[in-house]
Amino acid sequence: MAYELIISEKPQASKRIAEALADTKAKKETENKVPHYILTHDGKEIVVACAVGHLFGLAEVKEAKKKKGWTYPVFDVEWKPINEIQKSAAFSKKYLDTIKKLAKNANSVTVATDFDVEGEVIGLNCVRFICKKKDANRMKFSTLTKEDLVESYENKLKHLEWGQARAGETRHILDWFWGINLSRALTLAVNKARGGFKLLTSGRVQGPALKLIVDKEKEIKDFVPEPYWELTLKGEKDKKEIDAMHSNGRFKDENEVKKIFSKIKDCKTATVNKIEQRQIKEAPPVPFDLTTLQTQSARYFNIGPKATLNIAQSLYTNGYISYPRTSSQKLPAKLGYKKILNNLSKNPKYANLVDGILSLPQLKPNEGEKTDDAHPSIFPTGVLPKKLNDTEAKIYDLIVKRFLSVFAPAAVREMIKVLLDVEGELFQAEGSRTVEENWYKFYAPYIRRTEVELPKMKEKDKVNVKDISKLDKQTTPPKRYTEAGLVRAMEKENIGTKATRAQIVETLFTRGYIKGKPLEATELGIKTVAALLKHAPDILDVEMTRHFETEMDDIRHGKKKEEEVIDEARETLVKILSKFKKHENEIGKVLGEAEAESYKVMNTLGSCPVCKKGNLMIKKSRFGKFVGCTSYPNCTATFGLPKTGIITVTENVCPECGHPIVEHRTGKTRPRLTCINPKCITWTAEYKEEQRQADQTEKFDSGLKEATKKKVAKKKLKPVKKAVKKKKGKK
Repeated sequence: MAYELIISEKPQASKRIAEALADTKAKKETENKVPHYILTHDGKEIVVACAVGHLFGLAEVKEAKKKKGWTYPVFDVEWKPINEIQKSAAFSKKYLDTIKKLAKNANSVTVATDFDVEGEVIGLNCVRFICKKKDANRMKFSTLTKEDLVESYENKLKHLEWGQARAGETRHILDWFWGINLSRALTLAVNKARGGFKLLTSGRVQGPALKLIVDKEKEIKDFVPEPYWELTLKGEKDKKEIDAMHSNGRFKDENEVKKIFSKIKDCKTATVNKIEQRQIKEAPPVPFDLTTLQTQSARYFNIGPKATLNIAQSLYTNGYISYPRTSSQKLPAKLGYKKILNNLSKNPKYANLVDGILSLPQLKPNEGEKTDDAHPSIFPTGVLPKKLNDTEAKIYDLIVKRFLSVFAPAAVREMIKVLLDVEGELFQAEGSRTVEENWYKFYAPYIRRTEVELPKMKEKDKVNVKDISKLDKQTTPPKRYTEAGLVRAMEKENIGTKATRAQIVETLFTRGYIKGKPLEATELGIKTVAALLKHAPDILDVEMTRHFETEMDDIRHGKKKEEEVIDEARETLVKILSKFKKHENEIGKVLGEAEAESYKVMNTLGSCPVCKKGNLMIKKSRFGKFVGCTSYPNCTATFGLPKTGIITVTENVCPECGHPIVEHRTGKTRPRLTCINPKCITWTAEYKEEQRQADQTEKFDSGLKEATKKKVAKKKLKPVKKAVKKKKGKK
């Protein structure tokens, strides 16, 4: 039986495609526990199979690897099944084998992976390496709703999107060139200098991203605070308080401010000199692109960029929102605003809000400037979620409220400025109030506005002066990047892609180049940047990284050829590595010392609460990471750690038992703070339930951050009597 084979990017997507296209009900079959679906659409036989992300990756050509060994530079690469490259990807082989088997009897192939450069590469590799074909049909969709999928299938492209495919393949090759060669260079330099083996990494985007953080660290370190002074006034009229500041703002001359303060400090009355009142219109927000969604999620929920993307991807895969990896701030009319709104109104939570939008004279969104060739902005599809966990519900609500608010009229604010005269010195009081909420009420509670009510006044009115103060202040250093702030900075510099920036941040954490929240460069990160700036600055050059991003965009739009960009990248990298090799020993010595010191700092949790003599350190065994005491064998205190994710040392101790707190990051959810003591009361179901019922999860995290060894009493909960008895074992 001949049939059309449709290949999706992931199992859940294949299920939704099959359900959408089936005339009756799609038949699910499994091959080695990998699902595929058999169906008919308008009488035509179709089989829907799935990949599981990338089934192929780049690797060094086997013959070249044997000949050269583990050295650099290396540019001989080939596509290979990813299970042959990474042990952790062994599971992908059964998906590859299933597609291969199904492709044998297929008379045509249609690619239905995500419509972006990564999805195109996944589809291209399946077509040429598994199906042994040169081209295929291509479905293009931005949501996994039945309507969108049927329309996409019936209007499918007759060819792959070759611009995307070539740009995506070029990106993979360039990232491999940079990643492998720079990582080998750094690793060999360090290991020659100190012996042993320690893997250090860098990459085409990773290096410039790290430099952004280190540059910020340098700004903070070099910052010299400057003194300044302010004069403030507290007044009262009609029993309402007035706060005002001298109209000069900041004074830089202390003698000047002292002279003025001496003149007016005892004054009890001010005269209204002038009143300025105006109304302003505040436009509604623009639709979400990925970076803005990540920024807002971090701001309101403290959910990091990678976790936000993972949650959004899950919402998309289930058909609740549109494709999240988009740069667009546009909402094309063809999406069918009214239909989406009518469906959203079936959720009681949004019914009244939707009615408010539908009552408007016209549905016209306030669009932003950013565009995306492949997808519109992020929006809810109107498919109502059946069940969401807490974080999914938060992100979904944020997306729905954003979607509603972009259609609403501008908010109207009234701004009042009052000048108060005190012995010839003018003080300025500012008031603000919302006259018309409009889009505010649709986006609530995700808005921050200040309402300052001033008493009614007119010129020449008298105001009672209750206090005039002279404030001594200093300028403050720049703030460190948050994760979302770094992603935003990378977007501004045009380094990385919307889909990869969050992962770059995660990699910098994993490799020990950065730590903490907000992001702080470690000694290893600082010295790595310093050494590379001195001997191989091009590795960190944002301009060069931006240049190749532009080149790949040109490939996508047919302005450049893949081979041209790859050749240019190879030549550039040869020059960079040549400079590096000349200073390999010096670089290795500096980085080796920094890595050793950084390792010690990043793995020490503090003094041992059991023996009171040694320090608790994160160590490794064949079973994984654990915490042990440096006084072993005299102290056998050990504590287990999660087997997956990234464990980061914090400076905090548990308020319940006094043991250290670690941060656990999985990338799927926001980082969690955890006490290492498994007998601590914070591990009990009773404690967690009490926290949940009181909606105190965020407060608990905050409490742990600020915790001291001082006991925090908890109602109806018994404190831990003693530390856990530790098992003896080899370190």
